[in-house]
Amino acid sequence: MNILGIGSTLPEQTVTNRQLEEILETSDAWIRSRTGIAQRRVMKGSELTNLALSAAQKALLDAGLNGADLDMILVATTMGDYVFPSLSCLMQEGIGALCPAMDLHAACAGFIYALETADSFIKAGKAKHILVVGAEAITRLANWNDRTTCVLFGDGAGAVVVGAGEGLLATRLTARTDKDVLYMLAEPGNSPFTNQPDEAPAGVKMQGQEVFRFAVTQSIEDLTWVADIAGKALQEMDWVLLHQANRRIIDAVRQRLKLDPARVPGNIHRTGNTSAASIPLLLDELYRAGLLEPGQLIAMSAFGAGLVSGACVLRWGKEPPDKLTPAEDLFSLPVNITPET
Repeated sequence: MNILGIGSTLPEQTVTNRQLEEILETSDAWIRSRTGIAQRRVMKGSELTNLALSAAQKALLDAGLNGADLDMILVATTMGDYVFPSLSCLMQEGIGALCPAMDLHAACAGFIYALETADSFIKAGKAKHILVVGAEAITRLANWNDRTTCVLFGDGAGAVVVGAGEGLLATRLTARTDKDVLYMLAEPGNSPFTNQPDEAPAGVKMQGQEVFRFAVTQSIEDLTWVADIAGKALQEMDWVLLHQANRRIIDAVRQRLKLDPARVPGNIHRTGNTSAASIPLLLDELYRAGLLEPGQLIAMSAFGAGLVSGACVLRWGKEPPDKLTPAEDLFSLPVNITPET
């Protein structure tokens, strides 16, 4: 499998930590020191379908294809604008595709899960071109009275068009079920024949220390595994893209694996945690900045609720775009990061 085209889109609205100070008992310094986040993009309405469509259209244009050329649409998302129809079906209509479409739910690791799914269809000869999208609106699922979690999240969408090739060198997907560490309850409905749950839904709930330990341990294990399968050392990777969940997690993984900071880019300070959109957003920024060159090796790793994780090694095959969008701050470290104890 090779990536033939890539695109991404963020909401127009930026919400800074200073704005959160006005509605929460928190501070810019507190958020920065614990997460590395200075701002995030937040949708103004129910527009995730439009964000995902925009990213997909950019990816199709970059690949020189249109919706009618697709054999499948895979969308990694926690929840689209509707419970049903799926986000992928709404996108099918929007891009003029006639192929099967389905959503895939693997939380923040969803994009890597979807890449592996697409690779399997292509290798089986059942598809030639597949659109893979990571699109999330986690800010509307968060509890905005919980200052420890709502400050983490942002919205966005990233997409790739993939086709036949030998670019995906290794993939690892894992699941270790533990619903208590990171979860969100579904709405119970109002059936008069169904007992109401003891705990009412109240947005995302998380045990931060447990998530940190899982994220660091699993990311290191997954990255080491896929690098070994690809026959490379992690230090040989041109780029290592880590899920943009928390700057302290990113730094802990990088330091323990002894990775060069110049090869571990980040945009969490501008985007927050965009869940399944995190990896494709960062990958597209590198591409648009002209930093990705044919033959380069890219390791990617993500983790999320489930608990699930995914990692892969990809050999990049595309030339840089004609028009570049510089992103000099992909390697700038936020100030005053407090190490995790």
